[in-house]
Amino acid sequence: MSEPNSKFLEVYSILKSELLQDPAFEFTDDSRQWIERMLDYNVPRGKLDRGLSVVYCYKSLKEGKEVNSDEIFLASVLGWCIEWLQAFAIIIDDIMDKSHTRRGQPCWFRLPKVGMIAVNDGIILRNHVGRILKNHFREKPYYVDLLDLFNEVEFQSICGEMLDLISTHEGEKDLYKYSLPLYFRISEYKGAYYSIYLPVACALLMAGENLDNHAEMKRILIEIGAYFQVQDDYLDCFGDPELTGKVGTDIEDCKCSWLAVKALELANEEQKKLLHENYGKQDPACVEKVKELYKALDLEAVYEEYERESYENLINSIENHPSKAVKVVWGKYIASRGRVVKT
Repeated sequence: MSEPNSKFLEVYSILKSELLQDPAFEFTDDSRQWIERMLDYNVPRGKLDRGLSVVYCYKSLKEGKEVNSDEIFLASVLGWCIEWLQAFAIIIDDIMDKSHTRRGQPCWFRLPKVGMIAVNDGIILRNHVGRILKNHFREKPYYVDLLDLFNEVEFQSICGEMLDLISTHEGEKDLYKYSLPLYFRISEYKGAYYSIYLPVACALLMAGENLDNHAEMKRILIEIGAYFQVQDDYLDCFGDPELTGKVGTDIEDCKCSWLAVKALELANEEQKKLLHENYGKQDPACVEKVKELYKALDLEAVYEEYERESYENLINSIENHPSKAVKVVWGKYIASRGRVVKT
């Protein structure tokens, strides 16, 4: 494990200890053990890209000035707030999607004796974010801005989830409701704001910046989010679960995925009929028919063309933007997740 990751995980241990001793609640041994197990299972298990991005972005914003240990600690705390928010979102999302695995292990709600207790666990995780921010930032001049930022991004993400869910209901009735504008709208609100924009925004507030002055940066970050969401959709169907850590269920769940939208664009009438008859069905035979249709439409090649064009456009926008923070967050994500197509 690299030193930045090791230092970052040390901050997790500190925050966990604080939360398990929170004076606002009189813990029993059982409740403390439950929360500790729940935290360890759900919060620090991912790649930690979002959290670490706060630290790296903050360092880049200091423009070569020395960053002391207190600043690194606070940036790490904000990074963990995002990881806590991510854990909350994952628990609830997995329940709604009836998922089975996440990050190479069973979803939290699938564990024996957890079940729907996971709903309450997710709510606890979300409330932990406010407790952490209060403990470490209430004396900071940007504390209110941080609260506003987290509340706004959470609201955007939850509304994005709602759009995803209700559009799925509409798609079950009529797949023609699915379109690229709808897809990218869901992508923007459901994932891009909290996954890509939030880490940079946290670093900007710590550095004393006004977020209203960084609209162009925000636009580029949302585009980065869309790029990785399309990648996720591609991997949901064509990726190896051993490598992705998750068994894809977009077809079964009738999701408004990038692949489904492109299939509707490219299919002839007979192929559209096949898609309507099989998409959104739990039957493995139906899922396989959809995957065979995707292959017949050569969606892997269509994705590769999209990926190359999007990658080039993003590189151009990022290189022409003056802020190092955009370059840092892009570099962090592309190094961690990589590109699916061969370069």
